[in-house]
Amino acid sequence: MIRTLLIRGMIAGLVAGLIGFGFARAFGEPSVARAIAFEASHEHAEPAHEHEHEHADAAANAAHSHDHGDEELVSRDTQAGLGLLTGVAVFGTALGGLFSLVFAFAYGRLGALHARGTSAVLALLGFVSVAVVPFLKYPPNPPAVGNPETIGPRTALFFGMVAISIVAAVFAVRLQRTLQARHGGWNASLIAGAAYIVVIAIAQVTLPRVDEVPADFSASLLWNFRLAAIGIQALIWTTLGLVFGALAARELERPVVRRMAAA
Repeated sequence: MIRTLLIRGMIAGLVAGLIGFGFARAFGEPSVARAIAFEASHEHAEPAHEHEHEHADAAANAAHSHDHGDEELVSRDTQAGLGLLTGVAVFGTALGGLFSLVFAFAYGRLGALHARGTSAVLALLGFVSVAVVPFLKYPPNPPAVGNPETIGPRTALFFGMVAISIVAAVFAVRLQRTLQARHGGWNASLIAGAAYIVVIAIAQVTLPRVDEVPADFSASLLWNFRLAAIGIQALIWTTLGLVFGALAARELERPVVRRMAAA
């Protein structure tokens, strides 16, 4: 059964990744292209009169640098096409596999929810804890935003926020199940949700802030890029929850239907 769910999860994840690629191609890539153009314009905006007595050498060095900058290992068209497709498809497939394993553990433990309902709830929890909460603290930036020398610490902070959010979400779910018998499902859910919010609020305030956006960078461009980024995540998680729920229901609820028909 686990193997079957894993395969179906990877299929659902691949479908989600392909749909996410279409969204990223249509709404994310224009912002990336504009950000790259912004970065290129700043790289070539060197003051020509900085060292007038070395003007010839400076011009030669600039030409040399320009030649090397034009030598791309992977063309921009390939990055925006095949590269993006491969990355999103691999991400979606891996996410679908992990999602199916979580589903296999949670199925039957979330009250009276059937396969579709369990998948939808897990997708919602995953989207909030893995995508939305880290996004609020460390939103993604397009090219030309951020210091390359700080990419390591920034990445560590982002994944640290992801880890805190996931652990807090698991704790909240366990707390809800513990309190449900005594306080009822609704009140237990409110208490668990409040506990999750408190933990996340403490983490958001405690973790260091990162703001490396250039002062002259377009605010609308930054907004559109980040909106597209969270939109891709929303689309992937929604598709994953719906598609996997349908595939899992066919596998898990088929024996029940057969027994009812036989009776």
